Order: sequence, then C-alpha cells, then structure tokens
Amino acid sequence: MDSDALLLSRIQFGFTITFHIIFPAITIGLASYLAVLEACWLRTRDTVYRDLYHFWLRIFAVNFGMGVVSGLVMAYQFGTHWSGFSRFAGSITGPLLAYEVLTAFFLEAGFLGVMLFGWSRVGPGLHFMSTVMVALGTLLSATWILASNSWMHTPAGYEIVDGRVVPTDWLAVIFNPSFPYRLVHMGIAAFLATALMVGASGAWHLLRGDRSPAVRKMFAMAMGMLVLVAPLQAVVGDLHGLNTLKHQPAKIAAMEGHWENEPGAGVPLTLFGIPDMENETTRYAVQVPRLGSLILTHSWDGQFAGLKSFPKEDRPNATIVFWTFRVMVGLGLLMIALGAWAAWARLRGKLYHSAALHRFALWMGPAGVIAILAGWYTTEIGRQPWVVYGLMRTADAATPHSTVDVGVTLAVFVVAYLLVFGAGISYVLRLIRIGPTPPAGHAPLSGGPGEPRQPMRPLSGASSTDGAAAPSREGA
Repeated sequence: MDSDALLLSRIQFGFTITFHIIFPAITIGLASYLAVLEACWLRTRDTVYRDLYHFWLRIFAVNFGMGVVSGLVMAYQFGTHWSGFSRFAGSITGPLLAYEVLTAFFLEAGFLGVMLFGWSRVGPGLHFMSTVMVALGTLLSATWILASNSWMHTPAGYEIVDGRVVPTDWLAVIFNPSFPYRLVHMGIAAFLATALMVGASGAWHLLRGDRSPAVRKMFAMAMGMLVLVAPLQAVVGDLHGLNTLKHQPAKIAAMEGHWENEPGAGVPLTLFGIPDMENETTRYAVQVPRLGSLILTHSWDGQFAGLKSFPKEDRPNATIVFWTFRVMVGLGLLMIALGAWAAWARLRGKLYHSAALHRFALWMGPAGVIAILAGWYTTEIGRQPWVVYGLMRTADAATPHSTVDVGVTLAVFVVAYLLVFGAGISYVLRLIRIGPTPPAGHAPLSGGPGEPRQPMRPLSGASSTDGAAAPSREGA
C-alpha cells in the first residue's frame, strides 16, 4: 500500500475516533450523574434534584444520539479501511464488539425510552431502575470496547493458526494485562470530563449572577466530584504507566523523550523539549535529575530502556507522544488544583461568590475532553508501528486503497462531521446556556403527575430566544 494512502487512512480513523470518543465519555459520566440525581430526588423530594435531572437528561439524550451515529461509522471502517486487521484478528475483536451490542447497547436501548419519556407515565421505582440500567449499560459498553482495545495493546489468550488469530482462552483475552488499568483510567476520565462540564455550566450561570438553588447545587456537586476523583486519577495513571513500562517499554521511552541510559546514573525527568527522531535526541530539554527513575521505577537510580534500545522501525513517533502525554498530565494537575481551590473556597464560605474560581472552572470546562483526547493519542500513536502489539504492523492491516480514494473519503468525512456534529455540539451548548432554572413566567422544566411540564423530547427543550423556552407542541 502507498505510504501516503496509509497515512491518510490513519488520519481518517483518528479523525473519526476523535469525534466519537467525546460522546461516549460524556454519556458514561452523565448517565451516572443522572442516576445520582434521581436517587437524591427520591430520597429527599427536593425539587432541585428533579429540575437538575431533567435539565441534564435532555443534554444526555442529544449526546447519546451523536455517540451512536459516530460509533456506527467507526465500525464500518474496520471493513472499508482495515480489512487486513479484520481478517487477522476478527475472531477476537468481532465477538467482543458483538458482546457490547448484545449486552450494553440492548440494555441501554431497552430502558432509554422509559428514562426519557416515562417520568409521569411509570412509577418512580421503575423510572429510577431505568436510569440505573442505562448508566450500567454505558459502563458495560466501555468495558467491552476497552477489552478489545486493550487486547490489541497486550494480546493474550490466543494462538496463530494459518496466519490468523484464534482465541484459546476468552478470560485471558478479556482480562488481558492492560485491561484493568485502562478500564479504570478511562472510567475516571469520563467522570472527570462530565464533572468539569457540569462545573463549567454552573460557573457560567454564577458569573451571570444566577445563584439559584439548582445552579449552586450542580456547581457544588461537580467540584465535590473533582476533589474526590482528580487525585485518584493521578494514582491510577501512575499504576497504568508502570503496566505500560512492563508491556510496551518503547511507548514509555517515547513519552519520556528518553533515548539512552548512562551507566550507573538515574534517568532524569524531561519536563519540556523537542524529541528529534532523526538525530535521536531531545532538543532544548529541561530536565529534573533522577526524577524519571523515581516515578517509573520507584527507585532513585533505577533505569528503563531508551528509544535507542529498539530498532528504528519499531519506535513510535516520540515527537507527538511526548507532547500529547504532557498535555494530559498538565491538564490533570490543573484539575487537582481546581478541586483544591474549590474545597478551600467551600471551607471559607466563598464557593458561590468567588468570581476568580468561577472563571477558572469555566475555562476548565473542556479540559476533561481535551485530556481524554490527548491520552488517547498517547496510547494509540505510542503503540505504532503495531496495530496488534508485536503481532501485526499497521501497514499490514490496511486495505490497499489509492491515495486519491482515501483522500476523497477523508475530505467528505471532515465536511460531514463538522456540519453534523458541529451542529449537535452547538445545540448542546445552547441547552446548557438556558440553565436548570425556568425563566420567570414559564412552566418549570419538568413536573410530576398533575403538574405543568415541557415535553421530554430533547429538541423541544431548546430556547428560541435567550432565556425563553420553546412552546410545547403538546399544548398547541
């Protein structure tokens, strides 16, 4: 296959997964958040939780739909652009993706209608169970997808027969060496991305002077999640890094911009620099002596393999991986800082009155999604040149299309995705702009039996003007 066509195929898959991964991550976090909100509503009957539930339910529904659409496109690409991979490893990845549909997607689809439309049509227990089942379905979906992806990084439980992978132990396939770390790391990342989005929404309304109970509650809940989960993610990330060092040492060397060891000396931590793949060095490196050894080997003078230890054809692109990793870590540190600031403001009674904190939370709104993308690029580009680590190279996995064919489809994808998902994201931001507090003179966002309510269809909840809810067709 032409090298340009291969590069374009990789860019196209990377482009589509960049859009797709955003929506499942937010879906996972919002589904669990909705389950918590409904549980709080049932326990306390505080209408704040009810209003927040219905506010975020509409955003969840739009996000869920975009995730389904973008996921279908990705599934087809395995056949259209990566047929070599499908032939080689389809007996592993095919069943795992099928299990995701048969368990997670069917579970979500079975209860989603009740969750979206059943608030005043079914009992509170059944509706809450539906919300919990949808939340469970999102987590199951992530489990199967990450089992498949993790197997590609750390293959286990297989043998190769006639040039194809054959599963010999499904438990070993699913629970491969990197799967537990990757699952927990991604799950926490989804919760963090959602908490930052909810927190940014609350911060935006607080900065506009809206200190209604619903706005205060969702901002406090988001900051509380950040305080608890952001430091935990740092611990999980460290464990995941140690696992990666064991199974994919070339990726760690690229992430650290580490080329070779000095005999008897610890490995410095390179804070910043520009890895130069051609000259095998990291230019303009700013280093902290021995800190790399301390972090990755938990030893003052421990060493790990540098990139020069691997053949040039087996090295990932350190120039990219080095910086995507630092974007992820840097944003993670800012998340911890935001959580600590919010906790300090809470203790001082300033959580809802610190404009500087609210501006920081607002600017950090997209940080969770950006960190997920940076981490995903680090993981997948760091695996190169392998599509199945140590077993199949990416060049052997691609369908032999011409450069023109792949270039045309890539251009079509870019235009279509920017139009469709750009409109979807803009609509979600418009819903967030409305806020959870109904404008004066309008019906509340939702109600129970006998109460006025807006329709539960997400598109019926958009404001036609700033702060004015769209009229209900059901009342026309």
